[in-house]
Amino acid sequence: MISILIPTYNYNTLPLVEELHNQIQLENIEFEIIVQDDASPVNEITAINSKINQLKNCYFERNETNLGRGQNRNLMVTKAKYDWLLLLDCDMFPKSKNFFKIYLKSLQKRNPKAVFGGIIYFDEKPKDDAVLRWVFGKNREEIPLKKRLANPYDYALISNILIQKELLIAHPFDLEIFHYGYEDIVFILELKKHQIPITHIENPTFHLNLEKSVIFLEKFHSSLQNLKLLIDRKIIRYEDTALTKTYLKIEKANMVKLAVFLFKIFKKRFTKNLLSKNPSIFIFDVYRLGYFCQLKSR
Repeated sequence: MISILIPTYNYNTLPLVEELHNQIQLENIEFEIIVQDDASPVNEITAINSKINQLKNCYFERNETNLGRGQNRNLMVTKAKYDWLLLLDCDMFPKSKNFFKIYLKSLQKRNPKAVFGGIIYFDEKPKDDAVLRWVFGKNREEIPLKKRLANPYDYALISNILIQKELLIAHPFDLEIFHYGYEDIVFILELKKHQIPITHIENPTFHLNLEKSVIFLEKFHSSLQNLKLLIDRKIIRYEDTALTKTYLKIEKANMVKLAVFLFKIFKKRFTKNLLSKNPSIFIFDVYRLGYFCQLKSR
């Protein structure tokens, strides 16, 4: 009845699979769990993840070449046996011991097309060199159910979503989104374009992998490069994200060069704050806007 698809890259996914396996066996339904490693280095983590194959109806496979985030997910969709797919990122972990039961009840009650359970972060602050990811997640991804219900397309992510397989066949992930960034928005916008509803429920997963702030900041450089590409290709409109809407206002006011100039002056100060133990989400927003202006001015 359900195929659980977990893309991974050099990450110990075994604890997540064991938890999912234990929960779903209690529900007496047909299932499979597919973990697809996108050609990460063969090391001790590969050996640990290989133990997934010892669990009933669980499969760990490793790509020989790196396919990228979109194509790796699309490959798993083609492998899936069942009509309902649960997409989970490898660094997620269910909050509830009734995680599957809650999702199954949502299918019985609402007859949905897609169901998003939500993302949360632990309240405890992480180590000083990994706070930026936590601050961003707390402010931009951990969204209360009431707010998600009011804006269903604005606050859905593909890191914890139950969705019909036929939808993913008809609307596959964009193959040109190879690296980190904006694959969620592109896919959700595709659902919105075709008026495919997203049901929101309270069934969150914890985001566990809080990489160091310097790595997270560098990943956002990559994500903004993706955003520029998507804007240039007209896959995302300027009106589709808060950042690009603000950029459009700056461009219309002929102030992009000024924004880039100010960004270059204050970049070191911004970076010092963002890599500190008390990063500001406001400064992060300003930094991202300045970096995007710089990309667009080249």
